[in-house]
Amino acid sequence: MLGDRVQSDAKRDLYNDPTFPASDSSLFFNYSTPLAQFRGEISWLRPQEICSVPRLFSDNPQEVQVKQGVLGDCWFLCACAALQKSKYLLSKVIPPGQPSWTDEKYRGCFTCRIWQFGHWMEVTVDDRLPCLGGKLCFSQCQTEDVFWLPLLEKVYAKVHGSYEQLWAGQVADALVDLTGGLAERWALKDPGRKMEKERTGTVLEKTVFRRLMNLKEQCVISCSVLSSRQGTSELGEFHAFIVIDMLNLSKVSGKDIILLRIQNPWGRRCWKGPWREGGQGWSQLDPVVASELLSQIQEGEFWVEEEEFFKEFDEITTGFPITEEGQLQSLYTEKVLSHTQNLFGSWVKGQSAGGCRNNSSFPSNPKFWLKVCEQSEVCIALLQKHRKYSADWAGRVRTLTHVAKDSPSLAEGIQGKNYQAVGLHVWKVEKRRFNLPKTLSTPPVVGTVCHSYDREVHVRCDLSPGYYLVVPSTFLKNAEGHFLLRVFSTGRISLSEIKPPPIDAALCEELPPGEWETVQLQGCWKNGHSAGGSRNFPSFHTNPCFPLSISAGIGESCVKVTLRQHCQDSKCHPIGFHIFQIPNSNWKPHAAFFLQLEPLVSCVPHCYSQEVSQLCRLSAGNYVIVPSTYLPNTEGNFTVIIATKIDRKRIQSQETLGHVLQEVSFTAVMKK
Repeated sequence: MLGDRVQSDAKRDLYNDPTFPASDSSLFFNYSTPLAQFRGEISWLRPQEICSVPRLFSDNPQEVQVKQGVLGDCWFLCACAALQKSKYLLSKVIPPGQPSWTDEKYRGCFTCRIWQFGHWMEVTVDDRLPCLGGKLCFSQCQTEDVFWLPLLEKVYAKVHGSYEQLWAGQVADALVDLTGGLAERWALKDPGRKMEKERTGTVLEKTVFRRLMNLKEQCVISCSVLSSRQGTSELGEFHAFIVIDMLNLSKVSGKDIILLRIQNPWGRRCWKGPWREGGQGWSQLDPVVASELLSQIQEGEFWVEEEEFFKEFDEITTGFPITEEGQLQSLYTEKVLSHTQNLFGSWVKGQSAGGCRNNSSFPSNPKFWLKVCEQSEVCIALLQKHRKYSADWAGRVRTLTHVAKDSPSLAEGIQGKNYQAVGLHVWKVEKRRFNLPKTLSTPPVVGTVCHSYDREVHVRCDLSPGYYLVVPSTFLKNAEGHFLLRVFSTGRISLSEIKPPPIDAALCEELPPGEWETVQLQGCWKNGHSAGGSRNFPSFHTNPCFPLSISAGIGESCVKVTLRQHCQDSKCHPIGFHIFQIPNSNWKPHAAFFLQLEPLVSCVPHCYSQEVSQLCRLSAGNYVIVPSTYLPNTEGNFTVIIATKIDRKRIQSQETLGHVLQEVSFTAVMKK
């Protein structure tokens, strides 16, 4: 319950929520939206003060139809329709058995659950609702005595910090918050140019859309207008609608006519196209058929022909169906994705925020093993946590006033969720030991089209059994953030994080900028066997030898070799090392070789130091590193650390940045 407790006594005192009070702090965020014009005019009333016999639900579907008020949260209201399609979701979001207004146990509070960043969070509010002139001024059902919708809207506003923070948003985000599942977005228009296609994402084909409409009874299908065009200005900019039905009238009309029935959350008809009431489109149908179809539409609904729909609307958003057992169902195959795995992760500046594949630091991003046990349809989703908001003691997002006190610079432009541009890529590997830079330089099995500013991105694919490497990333290097990786599959899977090997902090600080591959080798100098001393002594060839192979690439490779002896500072021996080039990898050390050949790199004179190092450039070939003490038969243990700079080829034009999202809400709000 966001940390708050319901407090009421035996005298039937009604609950007043101290963490979301009936005041301007719950209504407004920074007065930047048209909602600010109602400042000082909104009152708070309980349902029994608004109507004589309030109800939570109605059995009549027409009475519970969502209707938008003066708040620009059409995106949230469209998602609420998902609860009307699933008994499981309705009871999950609104727990049954809560006292109604006529019950003896009624105390003036209401509880529901919202899915937030991997968890169902229980939230309680009092039932005082914002009103203008004694009537609800925000959302309501078609029949004003049904209150599940305005109460749920209040809960969602509390989670976000205020009602004003619900102004404009993504239908997909609200669908995820109310279902705990996934949502898919498609563009309805082909941008034409290849680069623009990459930036806008998947364009919905009509065949896919018609198949989606077969799921209309199981999930919400929402459409949005992102820019107003001639003839459709009444639709409004950045507004979301619900696609209720689709009818193929080719049999009754003899023509290829497909009509879509659209619901406008405003609760009024706004369509001015040929299939409006009294429009010319109906002349193509038998009058009896036309009359029947017109009689079906309710307040706020209208018919539109499919070609017009694709022309005038910009985007489709659909939530994945949820079965009555609470499992996700594929939008594409209708198979149940019964196996799920979740893991949390972070991008940390300087450690695991490697940026996109355009950056050489990409391999430093968090990495995950996905084991697929059988042929499966798999959805992998990357959900990021918004960056700039912080919660107060009650779990609410802090208001602008509180944030400004702590961080004035943060308060500027804080409106909006401020998500990173993120992407997700998957590679198949044959075994769990593999060359990471080489693997990541190859095309992935599947990946997001571009790095986009969505709160959540996901990929869908059919995967054969085996191991897969999953890498989530931000577009920019060193962009910090927290994320949740979710995997849904028809078959058995396991998900685990690949823990990076411990890296010597002192060594990392000394390495020049760039991406380095580090190897640590253990050795010892043993009296009479491998403690040959320096090159001044004929026993030098008995010292330990460590092979080093430099692969052919673009010119020379940058290598840093460090020799560290295991001793206390007061007991250190003089140490050093030499690097020799050898004919091949099968070469064996012998005295004659070292007497005839000069070392290519030397770290001498021998120093009384715990650690010595040398940075050098080596061409492709085979080498040996020979560490030594100055005097023969000096015993000790040591570590040789070899750091090789990775100069891998960048994959040209692999990663693109998506457009900033257009959030849907209607901005031309007028006072009632």
